[in-house]
Amino acid sequence: MNKTALITGSSRGIGRACALQLARDGYDVCVNYVEREDCANEVVDAIRALGQRAIAVRADVSDRAAVNEMAARAKQELGSISLLVSNAGIAGQSLFQDVSEAMWKRYFGVNVDGAFHTVQAVLGDMLHEKHGCIITISSIWGLRGASCEVTYSATKGALIALTRSLAMELAPSGIRANCIAPGVIKTDMVDVLGEETLADLAEQTPLGRLGTPEDIAHAVSFLASERASFITGQVLTSDGGFIL
Repeated sequence: MNKTALITGSSRGIGRACALQLARDGYDVCVNYVEREDCANEVVDAIRALGQRAIAVRADVSDRAAVNEMAARAKQELGSISLLVSNAGIAGQSLFQDVSEAMWKRYFGVNVDGAFHTVQAVLGDMLHEKHGCIITISSIWGLRGASCEVTYSATKGALIALTRSLAMELAPSGIRANCIAPGVIKTDMVDVLGEETLADLAEQTPLGRLGTPEDIAHAVSFLASERASFITGQVLTSDGGFIL
C-alpha cells in the first residue's frame, strides 16, 4: 500500500514535526508552505536524510486552484496521497467588536476552506482505493472557546464538526477521519504572547509544561497507523489536561 502524506503548513512548528515523524514511519511527504521556502527545503532535506522521498510545494490553502495543483504534483512525484494532515492555520487575538470582515474571511479561508480544499483534492483517489486517512488539526479553543479569540475558536470548532461528519460519510469507503485538538504548544504562533504569559499558561496546565510540536506529531503518527484502524470520528485532545 502506498504511503504518501500531504501535510499542509509543514515548513515549521507542528507541521514540521509531523512531517519528520511520518517520514520515520515510512511515509514519503509533500511539504506545503506559503512563505518560508528556506524552512520547507530544510524539512525536505531532513526527510530525505531519513531515507524517504519528499518535495516542497508552495500553495496558499485558501486558494482552491493552488491546492489542486499541489495535490496533482504530489501524486505525480510521490504517488497517490494516502494520508492528509490538514494543519495549516492562522491565529491572533482581537476583541470581537474589532474583528474586521477581512480578518473573519481570511481566518475561515485558511483554517476551514483550507481543509475543505485539501480534502476534496485528495479524496478521489482515496475513494477509488477504498483506503485513506484524514487528520485535521483543531484546537482546545474549538472545544471550549477563548476570550479575544472568537474568530480563531469559531474556525477550529468548524473543523471539529467537519471532521466528525466526514468520518460518518467516508467510513463505508474505508477512509478514516479524526481530529487532534492541541493545547498550548510551544511554537512561533504562541511565542508572540511573551515569556510571562507562556509561564502562566504552563502553570495552568496540570502536567506543568507547555506542549511541544513533537507531542502532536506523536498523536498524528498514532492516528495514521494501523494501531488506530478502528478509530474514526474522534477528537483527541492533547493539552496536558488544560481543559479538564
